[in-house]
Parts: sequence; structure tokens; C-alpha cells
Amino acid sequence: MISATNATLPTLTPLPPVLPPIPDSILLLALPILTYWILSLFWHYLDTNDLLPQYRLHTPEEVLKRNHVTRREVVREVIVQQIIQTIVGGTLSLFEGVNMTGMEQGEILALYSKFLAAERWGIGALALGGIDGAGLEKKAVEGVVALGGGKLLASALAMIGLPTGDEANWKLSLVELAYWYIIPALRMWVAIFVLDTWQYFLHRLMHEVKWLYKTFHSRHHRLYVPYAFGALYNHPFEGLLMDSIGASLAYKVAGLGVRGGMVFFSFSTMKTVDDHCGYSLPWDPLQKIFWNNAGYHDVHHQSWGIKTNYSQPFLICWDRWLGTQWTGGDVSARYAASRAKAAAACAADQTNGALVAHPSQKSDITNSGATNGSSNGVTNGNGSARPRIPNGKPAQQARDSRTQAGEEVVAEETSEEVKAEESLRRSVRKRTPRVR
Repeated sequence: MISATNATLPTLTPLPPVLPPIPDSILLLALPILTYWILSLFWHYLDTNDLLPQYRLHTPEEVLKRNHVTRREVVREVIVQQIIQTIVGGTLSLFEGVNMTGMEQGEILALYSKFLAAERWGIGALALGGIDGAGLEKKAVEGVVALGGGKLLASALAMIGLPTGDEANWKLSLVELAYWYIIPALRMWVAIFVLDTWQYFLHRLMHEVKWLYKTFHSRHHRLYVPYAFGALYNHPFEGLLMDSIGASLAYKVAGLGVRGGMVFFSFSTMKTVDDHCGYSLPWDPLQKIFWNNAGYHDVHHQSWGIKTNYSQPFLICWDRWLGTQWTGGDVSARYAASRAKAAAACAADQTNGALVAHPSQKSDITNSGATNGSSNGVTNGNGSARPRIPNGKPAQQARDSRTQAGEEVVAEETSEEVKAEESLRRSVRKRTPRVR
């Protein structure tokens, strides 16, 4: 606890790095990439070893039959985006000052001075209405203390490592609590809201302007069945505009600083990977805390939900406010139909001896239910994983899948599927030796 009347500011010194000898500026760039691949490898391990199949949103057969890009291509494009992300972050760090320590007491006192000024202004405003503001404040404080508020504040300060000091100087204690914890938390929420706002409107624009969708965003939607390390599979320009610039803008607007940026960039990366993981786990904290989770975003990757659920990666407020949240009801039947169609296609290929996969996707066949029926991807009694879909506005009810997606989108998807099947047949004819 510092003194509100007699404080000597120490000499400013550079803030030691979090992980010596790695500079914080380098760690700021490295943490999101490390977070991305560590979490992606975890989900990939579950996926390729067919673990927890009852919580999968899609079966391995769907990954094989519905996606129009190989895993190798996805990895390559993600690495390109992360190089761009590092260049943008490195450029941003050039304009950041050196992190210093020793100014905390001065900043707390400045905040305390503003608190007292606001208090005087409030008392003066009440006095204009004939209300004794100072007396009212005194009675309120005495009432809170009588209910144990003073001890509660002291306990909270002790719990988070701040000196409890004199209970009578509760204003300074409250200011210190705000400085170290409340204000940083508010800055984080500002960054989250700014990023969500930026990504919602750009994402929606990419879908509503045909040229933008065809030129840029359609690449991401080659993954009709998302998986974790495909979260950043985008056109490089889209990745730069939507992810790198969007996150940098949120970071600067919120005034997070380098340490806050480490938390924000890593957390947003973690959330993005989790949203594309392809699993609806009941014990995943991110999926329990946020409505915008793997189930919610997966709806957007389906042809019947492609014009809904634009919000990403944290909140769903813009979808709700602007009426773009999926309101087509229970999606279980749609998911079940997709699984059945993919399983039938794989079974037909096996019967004809034509099931040939890209080497990077062989594990999907080996470990899938195509041969032993083990991977059913269900979480409820009717054989389908049910994403957590919140209720929406009745006025925005989807009439049917084609109206929801749009005839042009459905036609484009159908054309891609036909081309993929033709390519598979040609590949089989080339590799199958003739019987003489």
C-alpha cells in the first residue's frame, strides 16, 4: 500500500523480460504461433486416433469426402499467414516504447487524484439538488463496513497480493485494486469487442459481396468440415486484413501494452483454434463459457448455415443485434444426413475398390468408421452431435437450406463436389494397374 500524501517515485528501470533472456517483444510474436500449433497438435492427435468419437461434430468420412483441400496444403497456407502475422507484429513492435518499471506509484496517485476529483464533482452535483452528498457517502460507507465490506475489501487485496493497509483509507485501496486488476480486465474486454466488431463486419462483407467471397473468402470454406490447424487457412490477403490487422487494431485501441498483448493474442489464437477443432466437448472451458464455440461456428461452415453465424471469435452479440444468428432450429437431422451421405460414399468407393486418399489423409480412413463403424460422432440419443445453438429472433427463421445458403452458393458447392469426385476417379484410373 502506498501513501496518498507522501510518496517518493523510484528511478525508472527497464522491465525484466517474462522469460529471460528472451525479450518481451520476441515473446509477443512467438506465443500466438506456439499456442496455435501446440493446441492444434492436441486436437489432431484426438482426430487421427479417433479418440472421443462420441463428441465429434463430423466423422472422418466427412473430412475425406467433403473437404476440397489436403492437410498438407492447409499447413502450407497457415505457415504463410503466420509469416505475414509475424511481419505485421514486428512492424508494430517498432513503435512500442521500452517497458519500464517504477512509475506505478505515480500512476496510482494520478488515478487516485482523478477519483477524488470525480467524488467532489458528484458531491457538488448532488448539492445543487439540495442533497448532502458527503453525508450520504458517509452513511453508505458505514453501512458497507457494518456488513463486513471493509474486511471483504481487505481480504480481496490480500488474496491478490496487495497490502491491506489502513481500512479507513478504503478509497486508495479501491484505486489500487482498480489499477492492478479491474482496469486491465476492462482493457481486455475492449480489445475483445473491437476484434469481434472488426471481424464480424469484414466476415459478413466477404460473404455478401460475391467478388470478395469468390476471390478471397471461398478458400477458407474449402474446409466444409473444419479441423483445428485449419483455423487460419485463409487467403493471405484475407488473413492480413481480418486477423493480423484486426488483432493489431484491437491491441492498440485497448492500450494493452506488450504484456497485455501476450495474453490477448495468445487467448484469441486459442479461441480460434478451439472454434475449428471439430469437437463439442462438455468439459471444454472455452465451449462452456462462450456461446460462440465449435458448434456455433461449425454451422457457418455448412451450406445451409453459410449466411449465418458470422461472429467470431468470442461473442455473438453482432449476430443477435443484426439478425444473422442461425435460427433454423435443431440441426441434428442435417448433421445426421451429412454423416450418412459421406459414409455411403466411402462404402461405395470401397466396394468399387476406389477409395484412394491423399497420403496426409490416410489416417482418416484407417481410423474412421468406414471399416469398423467405431466413429459415429454422436452426443445424443438420435445419433448426432448437437452444437450449442442459442435461440434467436423468430423473424429471422430460415425457410430452408437453399434459401439460407443462396442458390449461387449451393450451385458453387455442388460444382466443387463434382470436380473433386471426377479428380478422384481420374486419380484411381491412373494408379490402378490394368488386368490382362
